[in-house]
This record gives sequence, C-alpha cells and structure tokens, in this order.
Amino acid sequence: MYALRVRLPASSRQAYNLAIPAPRRALHTEEPTPSAGVSTPPAAQPKTSDAPSNVSGNGADTNGRRKRRYVTTRPAISVDQPRKWNRPIQHGLIPAYDLALKFLQTDSSRLRAEAQDVKKQIEALDVEVEQLRKTSEAEPQNEEAERVFKEKDEELEKLRDRLEALEVHSEVNLPHVRWQVANAMVDMSKPVHRHILEQRWRKEGNLDLLMERIHQMNVVPDVIPVLHPSVDLHITAKNTPDQCRRTKKIESRVEPGIFLAPEQTLEPPKLYANVFHADTRLYTLLMVDPDVPDPENASFTTFLHWLKPNIPLSATNAGRLLDLDTHTEYIPPHPQRGTPYHRYVVLLLPQPPASGTGYSLNTAARAQPGSSTSRHLDIPAVSDVDRLHFDVREFIKQWGLNPAKGGGAYMWREVWDATVSNIYANVLGSSEPKYGRPPKPDRYAGVKQAKRYIL
Repeated sequence: MYALRVRLPASSRQAYNLAIPAPRRALHTEEPTPSAGVSTPPAAQPKTSDAPSNVSGNGADTNGRRKRRYVTTRPAISVDQPRKWNRPIQHGLIPAYDLALKFLQTDSSRLRAEAQDVKKQIEALDVEVEQLRKTSEAEPQNEEAERVFKEKDEELEKLRDRLEALEVHSEVNLPHVRWQVANAMVDMSKPVHRHILEQRWRKEGNLDLLMERIHQMNVVPDVIPVLHPSVDLHITAKNTPDQCRRTKKIESRVEPGIFLAPEQTLEPPKLYANVFHADTRLYTLLMVDPDVPDPENASFTTFLHWLKPNIPLSATNAGRLLDLDTHTEYIPPHPQRGTPYHRYVVLLLPQPPASGTGYSLNTAARAQPGSSTSRHLDIPAVSDVDRLHFDVREFIKQWGLNPAKGGGAYMWREVWDATVSNIYANVLGSSEPKYGRPPKPDRYAGVKQAKRYIL
C-alpha cells in the first residue's frame, strides 16, 4: 500500500500540531520537583508565528526533522596510525573457531621453522657460490669451474625461491595479516604483503578490466604486439568544472578506456605505479597517440607525447611517479578536427637487466643498497620534429624493452573540441589541420548535366 502525503499551509500545520497529543517519549520524562523556596519559571508559550521552525544540528533546512550527528570515536587506520587486530569472537564462545586459529598458528610455526633451516642453507651455499664466482673470473678458460659455478648458482636461486614461498605461506592465512593488508597497514618489505596485494590486483577485476579495454580498443596489436603486465599502473586526471561541482573533487581516477575532455589533460596526468619486486629496477615511460591521420599514405601514424627513461621502482619505493617531464617533455593530447576518437596509450616498460641473464632473486640479494639491477639506458631526447611518425616497435626493439616480460599499461580516449585549437596555437605553434571524409563520387553526375528533353 502507498501512503498519501499532503503538505498543509503553515497556519494549518500549527493548528494540527497543537491538536495532536504530545510525543510518546514525553510521557517518559519526569518534571523535576521544585525545591522549597525556589521559584519555577513560567512554561514557554507556543510560537504564534506562521513560519515553521526547523530543527537542525548545523542550522541547515531539514524540513522540521532533527539532523543526527554521528561523532567518530576511533581514528582512521593507516600505516602512521596502526591498530591491533582483535578477535571478532570471544575466546570459548565458538570452539570450532578457536580450533581453527590454533591450527593456523601451529601450521605457521612449522613453516617458519622450516624457513629458518632454509636460511641457514642459503647462508652456507652463498659463501660457496661467491668463492666459485671469484675462481671462475680469475680463470676464464676453466670451463669446469664455470659449469660448477652455474650449477651452484641455480641451486641457490631455487633455495631463495623456496624461502620466499615459505615466508608467504607461513603468514598468508593468518587473520591479523589479512586484516592489516585490508586496512591499509601494508609493509611492502614483507613478501606476504606483496603477495596479497598482487593477487588482489590480478584477481579482483582491475587487471581484467584493463586488459579487456586494451584488447577491445586494439591497443594490442596496433601499438605493441603483446603485453603481460606486472605493474599495477593507474592514472588520475583533473575533473571538468561540472564534475568538480558534482563530486567535490579536483581530480579523479581515470577508468581504462573512458573518454576525457582535452581540457582535462592540458597538464600531465598523475601516474601511480605499484610494483611487487623487492629490488630496484629501471623502467621507461612512453605515451603515444596511434590515431594521427597520415593523408599521404591514406593511413594513420603515431605521435609521441611523452618519454622518460630510467625511472627507478621497487616495492618499497612506489606510488606516484615524479620528475617525469625532464627528458622528452609532455605535449597535451590534441585530437585533430574531423577525425574519430583518438587512443592515448601510456606504457611503463622494464629495462634490460644489468646482469644480462635476466632478473633473479640472486641478483636482487647481491645488489648494493641504492643501486638498481637494471641497465641504465642513454636514450636521447626526441625532438619535436621526430615526434610524428614515432615507431614504437622499432624503439622497444632497439633498446631491449620487452612488454612480454612485464611492465604496465593504461589508455583513455579523446575527441576534438574547441580546446584543441588553443593547443595548436599556444603549445605546438602551428596551424590546426582539419580533416573530413572524402565526398562520395556521384555516379549520375553526367546524367544530371545532360538535357532531358531534346527538341
């Protein structure tokens, strides 16, 4: 059933309010008994004004309804303000829950003891491998020493891999560890925290949505032949004035593949990258537009908007990417007039390893503090003339950037509006081109020009 609500005039509402009985909660309030010799003030008279009275916690109009104010008594949880995990169920209330916690603690203790044994094996084998390495370098012609060194190094790599797996499995099922990661109390120096965050990124939809849009928009294979992401890359951009009024935010996170207005990308978007390796590796940033018209070849070409090599990233040194405009400076997207939407693709590709044999746990353990395990690339800055017709495939082949071995990617779309004309005039300093579809040939043009009636 539906209730009909009728709004009465102010005078009628006041008369109606005087006619109804007092609220039920007033029946439970007791008037204080006046003491002897103390005068009682007269009762307050009802208002005679026609204007309704509004009761609100902050003085705002709430149509007569009392606005409740909820005061938070607990501070927000963060790394700077950590909080201890408390059992959701009191001890002894549910015996099965107590047994489950006891089993998890027992299993965790067993795996930690096994991890300690593996650590001792690693320490002993590491000393042996270091001696074999020195012998192999001193005698480069000794093939037997080189073979033994490689075998022992592979054995050490397997032990390090086993140790990391034991450290993850010994804590991954503990409730307080899961609770810490879920409540933003993450310590990226711990393998278990890195593992949980990576699995969340891969299995809870963010990576699936990104790869879906990249393949739907044909970024693969139009820009790069293949992509196996290993970096959680995302972007925030400024909101339009209308979005600022609605969301009360200056900027928002960009969903992969959505349309942005050119005014939102006049300034460089903010890039955030989360990596899951403990060692410091170098990455190269690329931002390209593969949908620039190429009338001479009746096709499309690529424009390079942004380039920055040698960006150091590690699990403990991640977050927003800074100082990105110090190599090949950022040029705002400027989709040409008369063209369909343009795809703007951001790539964060890993640089080749310094060892030449690939990234490994051994190289990460042997790396000096503050040094990277990647090779530093002396990539020259790209001039404004060479930005057009930029060949992404040739570039990544020349510098050994392989997206099949990891990295990150993101993309969005834009179409032309009046802001693009200002970009051509103020940023590019060139005249704005205009494109359109070629007119269809008129097969009846000759018939239309011929005289229909001949006398």
